[in-house]
Amino acid sequence: MNRALVEVSVFGAVVVSCLLVVFSAQRLRAEPAPDGGYAVGRYGRVTLSDAKVAAVRWTTTTNHREIGMLYIAFGTVAAIWGGIDAMMIRTHLLTPEANIWTEQTYNELFTMHGLTMLIFFVTPVFFGIGNYFLPLLIGADDMAFPRLNAVGFWLLPPALLLSRLGIIAEVTGAVLAVVVPTDWISVLLAFQEPAIGWTMYPPLSLAPNPQTNFLLLGLHLSGIATTIGAINFITTIIYERDESIGWANLDIFSWNMLVTSAIIVFAFPLLGTALLMLLFDRNFGTTFFAVEGGGPILWQHLLWFWGHPEVYIIFLPATGLMSLILPKFVGRKLFGFKFIVYSTIAIGVLSFGVWAHHMFVTGVDPRVRASFMATSIAIAVPSAIKVFNWITTMWNGDVRLAAPTILCIGSIGLFIVGGVTGIFLAVIPVDVMYHGTYYVVGHFHLILMGIIPLMMFAASYYWYPMLTGRMYDRRLAIFQSSLLVIGSALTFMTLMALGFLELPRRYATYPPGYSGLQVAATVGAFIIGISVLMWLYNMLWSYFQGTPIETSDPWELKATEQFTPEWQWFEDRLERERGIAPTEPETVRPSYVPAQEERPPSLYGRIEPVARTVANDAGIGAAGGFVGTMLMTAVLILAVALGVFDLESFANLATLVGLPANLALGYGLFLVGGMTVWSLLFLSLGEYLPGELTLVTGLWYATVIASGFAIAFYTGQTGLELVAYLLFVLLAHWIYGLGLAGTIAYLGGRRRRPSTGEDEYR
Repeated sequence: MNRALVEVSVFGAVVVSCLLVVFSAQRLRAEPAPDGGYAVGRYGRVTLSDAKVAAVRWTTTTNHREIGMLYIAFGTVAAIWGGIDAMMIRTHLLTPEANIWTEQTYNELFTMHGLTMLIFFVTPVFFGIGNYFLPLLIGADDMAFPRLNAVGFWLLPPALLLSRLGIIAEVTGAVLAVVVPTDWISVLLAFQEPAIGWTMYPPLSLAPNPQTNFLLLGLHLSGIATTIGAINFITTIIYERDESIGWANLDIFSWNMLVTSAIIVFAFPLLGTALLMLLFDRNFGTTFFAVEGGGPILWQHLLWFWGHPEVYIIFLPATGLMSLILPKFVGRKLFGFKFIVYSTIAIGVLSFGVWAHHMFVTGVDPRVRASFMATSIAIAVPSAIKVFNWITTMWNGDVRLAAPTILCIGSIGLFIVGGVTGIFLAVIPVDVMYHGTYYVVGHFHLILMGIIPLMMFAASYYWYPMLTGRMYDRRLAIFQSSLLVIGSALTFMTLMALGFLELPRRYATYPPGYSGLQVAATVGAFIIGISVLMWLYNMLWSYFQGTPIETSDPWELKATEQFTPEWQWFEDRLERERGIAPTEPETVRPSYVPAQEERPPSLYGRIEPVARTVANDAGIGAAGGFVGTMLMTAVLILAVALGVFDLESFANLATLVGLPANLALGYGLFLVGGMTVWSLLFLSLGEYLPGELTLVTGLWYATVIASGFAIAFYTGQTGLELVAYLLFVLLAHWIYGLGLAGTIAYLGGRRRRPSTGEDEYR
């Protein structure tokens, strides 16, 4: 299978799906009618001149909010691209042998997944959040250098294209090769995505691949853009604050962005220098990192002197969002504000003194290793201060069951596991034993995935009313947030278990005995992927179809005196543009005082009805899936009798989860999937997407999933046999869809319920 074509096809499918969601939502968009109501279908057609005006506006803007949205959009695209890399990696690791992608493809995937997510996803998104909200939080009119701010962003798209030019050239060459002689496109065919690992260690990074040069240039350009943005944040926070805001009452997110920017100013120029030295080694005969010159170890020192501060560059903004958002949903003031600020500064300073713990297995002098072990353990102290303060903030608070709350609490739990395992790895003997295993991968991703993207999602939900003037679907948000936390825990704690069993990381193959845990990790990864797509759908659909905001205080922040400056700006904007008058709560209490009035139900009281509903739906879905699968089996037996379907393909299905190739086991797995995975997904779609569960819905759903079955069970049929195979697959799935939807409807499966307002997030 051609990895490049598959990856581009999946990326294109996601983009096209997003456009279809936007198009559908636009056609149904409710616009204000003359009588004050909302009429459906009044959305005007976009003309070419409108598109040109919008293009000029967005490419020349210097407004901090619009540049912030550009950063977020760019980071989201990069995240989808890097996320597809991750899904392909986990798909490859479903089987012990490299029989899905090749070893070369696997190395290309984990190389570009790491670089895309670290460089082009996380930092741009946090810079986008900072660009939009930081001036509002500190009372500034704009960033200190608006034009430089725009330049910093517009350096990123070409940097990403340079870094991923290999796959673009490969796909372009493969398409052109159909109609153009190969000699004409030999330049394109010479490009190949680097397979050198995201750390780019020499001598692998000195191998003759022209795309590596473009990768290094793209990374260098992104470093320039990041440094420009950091200088702008520092200047804005120091010189553009409102007179009423001093260092003592500067908000916690701005403190974190200030420290993050200071780290960037010291770390990224060093990375840029190292990248140029590597380029010189590759193209001009220098020997900075060659064995006869400075040596490959020099690259490790330079890389990790940037690399470990980079971990905190992407970690600290997430902790700032946690410290800002969590108090709003527990009704309590952030506990220990000063100590969290001090811990942030301490992390910024100590981050430059721990880089060599990545090099404990390189033969560094034991006395040097001991000093770095001490600083690596010490840096856990300020992180622990944050965690204990977050937990104390929640203590005796009025905790709301909302998507940001789930994400915040889930982040704390995952970060505790990731942080504690990091302390273990800071101990030299433990690191020597587990350095080359999945233990490091699990620890690293419990930090990177366990708190950083989760806080991005929490921020998107928290500020969505301000960004769009509408409210997202809160039930879908709660469901998506729960899936994301569960998927992250399942995936990366499973990788921790693989590390305990000492399975080496970065290998494209592995012994069959580890396949069960690898399958579990892949299932968790796909849960993460599904939850991300749900978030993307919710954001796009709600932008056009969400309930319009009728108050500037959708989270009731005034009731606990946490109505921060950005919401005050939003209140003024609503009053000015839409005539919505400010509202005041009936009761107000200081946020440092626990709620004394009638308390909401206990955690059990909130979870128990949800669990009961889920169990009921799961039972109905299993019954529907069983009926549908039995009916589908009858059609497949007919296809076997006609010789267009190979029954032994069920035996191969069992091998995907580490079971022996056995027909009974394979069919049992098929039956379990029909009763659980596909039926529950059908129920989820009926619950959260427009419309109800009907027989027609079942037919559409079965038609979509039939394509995956046709690919998975294809055994080489050609000609009329292939046509008959596809017809029977489609017919079997239609029967499955009718049986599934009919049984669910007969047993009283849920219909889509209208919004119930406050109860959805309280």
